Amino acid sequence: MKLKRFFLRYYPPGIILEYEQSGYLRTKSIDLLDLTPETNPDEVVSEIKQSEPLITESRAEQVKELVVRLQQKRNQKERHRFCFCKELKAHILPLTNVAFDKSGARFITGSYDRTCRVWDTASGRELHTLEGHRNVVYAIAFNNPYGDKIATGSFDKTCKLWCAETGKCFHTFHGHRAEIVCLAFNPQSTLVATGSMDATAKLWDVESGEEVATLSGHTAEVLSLCFNTVGNHLVTGSFDYTVAIWDVASKRRVHTLTGHMGEISNVQFNWDCSLIVSGSSDKTCKLWEVVSGKCVATLVGHTEEVLDASFDLSGQLIATASADGTAKVFSATTHECLVTMKGHAGEISKICFSPQGSRVLTASFDKTARLWDVQSGECLQVLEGHTDEIFSCAFNYEGDTIITGSKDNTCRIWC
Repeated sequence: MKLKRFFLRYYPPGIILEYEQSGYLRTKSIDLLDLTPETNPDEVVSEIKQSEPLITESRAEQVKELVVRLQQKRNQKERHRFCFCKELKAHILPLTNVAFDKSGARFITGSYDRTCRVWDTASGRELHTLEGHRNVVYAIAFNNPYGDKIATGSFDKTCKLWCAETGKCFHTFHGHRAEIVCLAFNPQSTLVATGSMDATAKLWDVESGEEVATLSGHTAEVLSLCFNTVGNHLVTGSFDYTVAIWDVASKRRVHTLTGHMGEISNVQFNWDCSLIVSGSSDKTCKLWEVVSGKCVATLVGHTEEVLDASFDLSGQLIATASADGTAKVFSATTHECLVTMKGHAGEISKICFSPQGSRVLTASFDKTARLWDVQSGECLQVLEGHTDEIFSCAFNYEGDTIITGSKDNTCRIWC
């Protein structure tokens, strides 16, 4: 193995190694999830050298420079104020979802008008309209980090794969017997996973357009799914009150996670693939250990359904959103509730952390999105202007731009 070059990854902090092995270029990542501005960089380099054979003494100073750059980035203060930049009259019917590409230069919107549209973030210009579905376009995703493909899942029971550059449809995936309501690319961008109201998830080959596997076992709708950051496991959450972990290579179910007393609204892996969080209509979230499938904690405190749950990129914190109009932040290690965020006048449908992890963004049925301080729970800003429920919200990679999508047929850019 021969080390060729380094890449920095700011969120979450890490160093990507590009190396040559048997004539092929490969990559591996060194995750530095616990890095802080106070961490001793020499100690970090020493630990990296001990665990990573590609990092020799001759590379130590170069690695130290990268660690220091990551620390400087971590020490930057987040911008407090977002200004309303543009309203895009994106669709002729309500929006369903919004999603950024990795760089944040483009984003996509799905809608009840049966289309997905691709937008330039800086100008607000529409780049492409992806037409061909015969019903609601409900689930959408870029194949990040590459950003050259888009997947759309529809109530017409199909998923389509598109070229993000030209808007051309590469493949239409047929096989589900009911609406597709969630989808995801694996990190390698070789597979698309789809979840459906037919109680199955399916894996599709990006290159050939062929079905790779049908993941059967749930007894009700599959409402949420997620690949881990390695791509070897997929997690699915269902209305049958269970969560399932699947081995992607063998297409077999590894664990069925039972314990919730209501439908599963959302499932997500943490960055290092060790934990899964699940939100449920039983008013709780649960934390599960991936290797054993055991429930390690039940996060309580909400008085109505938990509609969304999300890890921060370091995997240290969990944010939850509820129909009770509040959001909470929990510690992923001690499992205690750190802050409760109150202020919305309606249920909160979406929640996400900023890439830096010090802010939380919420979208609500009260027609507003709000930005919160993670440590204090203080509401830093109310993003107002939509005239109907906000269904979706997202940060770009740098955390300095926000997109909100609403039932009022528009999306708004905040920067």
